[in-house]
Amino acid sequence: MKKGIRNTAVLLTLTWLSMLLLACGNEASTSTANSTEQSSTASEAQSGTTTENDQAATSASNEEAQTRIFKDWTGHEVEIPVTPKRVIYHGEVTGDLLALGVVPVGILRQEGTVYDDQVIEAEDVGFPISVEKSLSLNPDLIIFSNSDENQYEAISKVAPTVTFDSFATIEDRMRTLGDMLNKKEEAEAWITAHQQSTEAMWQQLHENGLKADETASVFTMYPGNRLFVMAGAGLPQLLYGSGGMKPTAEIQKVLDEGLGFAEISTEKLPEFAGDRIFILNPVPEEAKQSTKELLDSSVWKNLPAVKAGHVYQFDIVKASSDAVSREWLLEELPKQITP
Repeated sequence: MKKGIRNTAVLLTLTWLSMLLLACGNEASTSTANSTEQSSTASEAQSGTTTENDQAATSASNEEAQTRIFKDWTGHEVEIPVTPKRVIYHGEVTGDLLALGVVPVGILRQEGTVYDDQVIEAEDVGFPISVEKSLSLNPDLIIFSNSDENQYEAISKVAPTVTFDSFATIEDRMRTLGDMLNKKEEAEAWITAHQQSTEAMWQQLHENGLKADETASVFTMYPGNRLFVMAGAGLPQLLYGSGGMKPTAEIQKVLDEGLGFAEISTEKLPEFAGDRIFILNPVPEEAKQSTKELLDSSVWKNLPAVKAGHVYQFDIVKASSDAVSREWLLEELPKQITP
């Protein structure tokens, strides 16, 4: 997907609809912050005399404050901690960090996720990300799933900040985060286990009637009676993966353009609808009403998948593409599809 549109604001339009409607954006203020740890380390380095114990303490402090250069998604070369301790993650795949054992001190909060109980103590840094709130959390690393350079410039004054491609494959994301967070072994272990679980799930479904060449479509409604087909983001990342279902020809065109989703008219539904259809239930009441009207329409009722009873519904907030949600989906998908 093109970097210019592959940012949090656009992605949240579909995956976190309630966030766009209900979040109050904070005015970005240009602030600078110096880490207490860095200042302490610098002061110790300037000291000409220390006791042996002081030297040992200084060595341990320097080891903890060790940094390296990391090149991020949009090309910044950033000096980051080798092992970040206080991470802010601003984006829609917080579950990726949780799967690696990292609980951020700050997140872009959305209620109703499958991992709500794991981020109870994380602070909401708002949408757009609040510089003031971020500064108050004293982070040593900010991971920013956005390509907006203006926002990046503002937030990067708080702490080392790296951009992150949340539309990448789950394997690429986990390896990138594993590198970034000094969790490479954990990332590879998760990927291996996930691939095995995914293969087992698809095998189970194929043994219970799912054909190898079946196509699938994922749709969701947005306020204003706007219909979107999902392609390279969210649930389709699992559905169109190895061993899974196939996109329809029209959805493949969207994928070929590198897009995560596309808005379509109701009249276009038959062209995009696959053998199996997945509906992502939206959060806003207006979009819920639009979904009901869609499911009551003649266009919808005449789709072959609808007539065959091959329609499945998931809450949009739960059916995300992050690692923890993916683990949940591997259990829930067979429950819906298996007769």
